[in-house]
Amino acid sequence: MQQHFSLAECDVVGFDLDHTLCRYHLPQSARLIYDSFAHYLVTEKGYDEDLLTLAPDNLDFCCKGLVLDIEEGNFLKLAEDGTVLRASHGTKSMTSEEILEIYRRKEWKHFNTVSGMVSRTAKYYLYDNYFDLPGALLCARVVDSLDQHDGQKKYDFWKDMVAAIQHNYKISAFKEDCGMYFPEVKNHPDKYLRKCPESVKKWLKQLKNAGKILLLITSSHSDYCRLLCEHVLGNDFEEYFDILITNALKPGFFSHTPNQRPFRTLENDEEQEALLSLDKPGWYSQGNATQLYDLLKKMTGKLDPKVVYFGDSMHSDIFPARHYSNWETVFILEELLGDKGTVPANAESEPLEKKGKYEGDQLQVPYFVSKQWGSFFMDRLPGLENAEETLVHTWSCKCISTYSTIAIPSLEAIADLPLDYRFTRFSSNSSATAGYYPSPPRALLPNEDSVMMK
Repeated sequence: MQQHFSLAECDVVGFDLDHTLCRYHLPQSARLIYDSFAHYLVTEKGYDEDLLTLAPDNLDFCCKGLVLDIEEGNFLKLAEDGTVLRASHGTKSMTSEEILEIYRRKEWKHFNTVSGMVSRTAKYYLYDNYFDLPGALLCARVVDSLDQHDGQKKYDFWKDMVAAIQHNYKISAFKEDCGMYFPEVKNHPDKYLRKCPESVKKWLKQLKNAGKILLLITSSHSDYCRLLCEHVLGNDFEEYFDILITNALKPGFFSHTPNQRPFRTLENDEEQEALLSLDKPGWYSQGNATQLYDLLKKMTGKLDPKVVYFGDSMHSDIFPARHYSNWETVFILEELLGDKGTVPANAESEPLEKKGKYEGDQLQVPYFVSKQWGSFFMDRLPGLENAEETLVHTWSCKCISTYSTIAIPSLEAIADLPLDYRFTRFSSNSSATAGYYPSPPRALLPNEDSVMMK
């Protein structure tokens, strides 16, 4: 495979919506998501009311790449070989001695499954995006609460957590004003949503003018998608895209066959009968990558059109688009901002004095490095004192270089580049930092004082 990647060589450019094209005010959205799940557990399932209160520093627990071992109530940060680097029982960090005693220096028991398909099962849950992360904190606090009151050894709260997620995010929730999440975003979009920078809108038009086919593929339902797009892109948002696919149910969109997941048309945001094939551009619901690719062949007149897909979730976007469809993938990784220690002046659209204007208690921005979990990219193996010999890449970091073409902190980071700009791609024979643009995370650079590990 060639060493460089250029958008100019792509025929089709696809985008995820949430946390990719539409970015959120993370402290506010994290708090809303946490509250919406916690409220359901307390009012509908009888959980402890203490779950409803959140101290300002509680969100430090939220760190992408954590895996919850559901039955044990343990959260794990894994090394690229599957050993446990850090762990907590509920919110309480385990010591190096406890980690070595429980997990030894062996591959975690479910690592083969999770790493093979970047998957989730009834036994564990992988937290890899900002919609999920507040749920990790809530689950950890549920474990604390159950320990305090029941002294449980095996945990059975997960079905209630799933019910809380389904209640707040189900397809009809937006229309019915059900749950806390959608009504709140509808009523206060400015509080949660960041306007798309003018540079990105101009770049989208530039891509289209250069003859690229533009796709939007989101698991959000059409009514929520419309609210987001109108707010962040404008009322003319449909003009940016040739094909819009909502309720895509990723990663199934990439892995399922046309029979399993047919496309459907929409009328007034209601899904209609299944389509046998996809014949023309437009707005669709559900669907599958196979029939989409057939349409893209027709539209481009090419047997093998080259597609690149931008997304923020390894589980839903990057891994399946690469693994099942062999698309180029651009990973949106806001941690590239946090890993610098400070956010560059141009990374935030709001002046500092407006930050946190909705929060009396100044919640920490989740993409800053978690004190409890350390760097997203690197860490020390527990139990050994000599740091020089024991710094290792995290499993999350390994996934990035394995399944992404390149990784960037935001679309804004590349919007001003010429379309034929040649990015150095991740590849097995290049350095571990090759595919990060505009610069690699500090934790991966050699000879750095590894402040991120402490």
